Order: sequence, then structure tokens, then C-alpha cells
Amino acid sequence: MLKNFYGSIIFTIICLILAGVVGYTESDGAWGVVASVVFIAAILGVMETSLSLDNAVVNASVLKDMDEKWQQRFLTWGIAIAVFGMRIVFPLAIVAIAAWVSPWDALSIAISDKTRYEEIVTGAHVGISGFGGAFLLLVGLTFFFDDDREHHWLGFIEGPLSKFAKIPFSPYIATAALVGGLSLLVEGAERQTFLIAGLSGVATFFVVEKIGDLLGGEEDATGKIVRSGAGGFIYLEFLDASFSFDGVIGAFAITNDILIIALGLGIGAMFVRSMTIALVRGGHLAEYRYLEPGAFYAIIALAFIMLLSIRVHTPEVVTGLIGAVLIGLAFWASVRHQKLFPHEYEEEGEAEAILPTGEVVQSAHTV
Repeated sequence: MLKNFYGSIIFTIICLILAGVVGYTESDGAWGVVASVVFIAAILGVMETSLSLDNAVVNASVLKDMDEKWQQRFLTWGIAIAVFGMRIVFPLAIVAIAAWVSPWDALSIAISDKTRYEEIVTGAHVGISGFGGAFLLLVGLTFFFDDDREHHWLGFIEGPLSKFAKIPFSPYIATAALVGGLSLLVEGAERQTFLIAGLSGVATFFVVEKIGDLLGGEEDATGKIVRSGAGGFIYLEFLDASFSFDGVIGAFAITNDILIIALGLGIGAMFVRSMTIALVRGGHLAEYRYLEPGAFYAIIALAFIMLLSIRVHTPEVVTGLIGAVLIGLAFWASVRHQKLFPHEYEEEGEAEAILPTGEVVQSAHTV
């Protein structure tokens, strides 16, 4: 399992060296500043990793249905999009739109006027929270509004929620209604911004879902459409983008240096991908059956935190702890269930296994 993290470890070393170079350049060789900058980049990497534990599990639930080629592309192309797209281009795009300047001028502001850059990006918080919160809430509700799921962790919650699957577009209706209700918490231009951003998140999720079905949709044994190729890749990138919103904004509590933010959060993004691959290749989602619903509970919690942040600020450490606790409880419940009912995880005799490549193999013992 450790071999899945070799790339992340090498990437981390490179990023920390580059952070040291940035600190050395900006301070004219002050080694105390260099050490401080490297430490900040490392802290950002730890923060992003802790905030994204649920992201790794959810990514794995999609990635397990994709062939190895697309798994590898998610690890390579995806990290470029995650680091350069979401950690550099995205904040610059916010500055360019909010300040009505060219992308080049936005980059100039980020480098030469870091205080103004921070103010512009954090000033777009209402719109970012509306869009990201609505998108993530739809991810969570789509999982729980499903009457075909075989295993429930908290049946008294998931059982009633699964009945909503009979109502067409129920996740979209619930999310749009919630966005509309929460918009009453803010007034004036911010209300309009939140509404437009939230409904744009709903529309984007719908479009991404349809694109995913068209480009990579295949029926599994239950007749449900799963994303196995380019569609799954696109869905994962949008999902990863939504998860990164709070990390990008939260990073400004530590530093307003765009390069250090990109390097630090990039470390976290790389480790999330390594955790995702480890979960897929180790078959841990099947071994720990409640890990997946635990991650989706964490997603819904994060979605509510983002949506409510228009009025109530939740420290990033609390956000990370909520996700970690939910996943930890789900892991504990999975291990306990496996010990109490081992027969549900074993099947003696000949059994067929279908690999991600589509190859069918025989196994004398299937877990």
C-alpha cells in the first residue's frame, strides 16, 4: 500500500524545495524566512489532506469503476488540474472577474499587492460558498436518495432518505429549496449573488451528471449507470474542484502568497489522489462497507458548513475534524460489523470476479 504514496512523497519534497526557493528569493536570502515559508507550505499540505479525507473516499467510489488507464490519468492529468487549475488559475479568475481586470493584471496583483489580492478573493466568499455548497450537497443527496443501495450504515436515517428516490429530481428540488431558504439570511446584493451561485451549482451538477452518463456511462449488474471513462474523469474533476473551494479560501488565514498556497495545497491534493488509488487498488471500499456512506455524511456536513458560512464562520480545523470523526466512526463500524458477521464478507467455492478492464477471472475465495 505504501508504494501508492511514493509519488506523493517525491512531489512533497519538490514542493517544499520550491517553497524554500520562493522564500529565499522574496527575502533576499534570509534563512529564517526560508524556514518559515517551508513550514507554512507543509502546514497547508497537512490542512488540505485532513480536510479532504472524505474527498478521497468519494473519489474512490467513482474511480473503482474506471479502467486503469483513466485511473492513471486522474493521478497525472488530475493533479495538474488540481494544482495549477484550482490553486492558481481559479483564484486569479476570481480576481480578474471581481476587479474587472485582465488575467495578466490579476497575476500582477497576486504577486505585487498580496493584501489586495487576499481581500478580493475572500470578498468572493458568498458566491464561492453558494456554488460549492450546492454542488456538494447534490453529491451527498444523490447518494442517499437511492433505493438501490444494498447496505445502510444508519438505517433510521438512510432508510427514509432512500424513499425520496421515487420523486423525480428530488435531490435537485431539495437543494434548490434549501439555497432559496438560506438566501434569506443575507440581504441586498449578497442575496442575489448567493442565489445565482447556488442555482449555478445545481445546474452545473446536472450538466456534469449528463455529460458523465453520455461519455462514460455503462450499466452495472443492477442496471445503474456508472462512470467508467472520460465521463467519470470529468465528474471527479468537478467534484475535486468543489472540495477545494474551502481549502483555497481557508489558506488565506495562514498566508496570502499565491505561490506558497499553490505549493502547500498541491501537496495535499497529491496525497488525496494517492489515498484514492490506495483505496481502489486495495479493495477497501468492499472490505469496509460503511466507509463510503461515512464519507458522504461528511460531504453533506461540509456542504452545510459552506452554505451556512454566509452567516456563521466555522474554523478550518473544526471542518477537518468533523470529516475525520465521521469517517473514523464509519471505519470503526465497518470493522465491528466484519468481526460480528464474517460470513457476509466471505464466499467459499468458485466465484467470478470482474476486473476494471472487463476481464472475468475465477477465484477460489472471494472477499
